Amino acid sequence: MASLNKVMLIGNLTRDPEVRYTPKGTAVTDIGVACNRSYTTDTGERREDVTFIDVTLWGRSAELVGQYMKKGRPIYIEGRLQMDSWEDKNTGQKRSKLKVVGENFQFLGGREDGGGGGGGGQYQQPPQDQNSQQASPPPQQQQAPPPQQSGDGGASQHSGEDEDDIPF
Repeated sequence: MASLNKVMLIGNLTRDPEVRYTPKGTAVTDIGVACNRSYTTDTGERREDVTFIDVTLWGRSAELVGQYMKKGRPIYIEGRLQMDSWEDKNTGQKRSKLKVVGENFQFLGGREDGGGGGGGGQYQQPPQDQNSQQASPPPQQQQAPPPQQSGDGGASQHSGEDEDDIPF
C-alpha cells in the first residue's frame, strides 16, 4: 500500500532562528511556526485559534533561514512529519513529540516587514540520506522561473541569446 507524509504550512516565526552545526559540519536550526485559523461559531461569533508547530531545517535551508528570518516574519514550509522519542532525564519516563522536518521553504512578505504578502525567495532542500547528515557543498538559492508567455502556445524557439543577456 502506498503512503504519503507531506506537510505544508504558512505561518509566522515564534522566535529568532539559531543555527547550530553537527560535529560533521551540517547546519541545523529548530524554528517555531505559529499558524492561525479563523472561524465562526454556530452563534456567529468570530474566533481565532493558533497552533504552534516545531520545524527542523537542515543544511543550506537552516543557514538561509538563520540568516534572513527573524521572529514574526512569515514563511511557507513544506516538509514531513517525524516522531521524536526520548527518555525524560528527571522522571525516566518515555516522551515523544511530533514535529515537522522542513524540506522546502519560501520567504513571504517584504524584506523589512513582518507582515504577509507575496514575494521572497524559494529554496528546495536536496534529498539527503536519512542515516547520514554530513555536509555537502551548499546549493544556490533557487528562484522560481518567470512564467513564459508566447503567442504560439509555448512552442517558441530559444533565440540563441544567453539568458544572462536579457535586460530585465
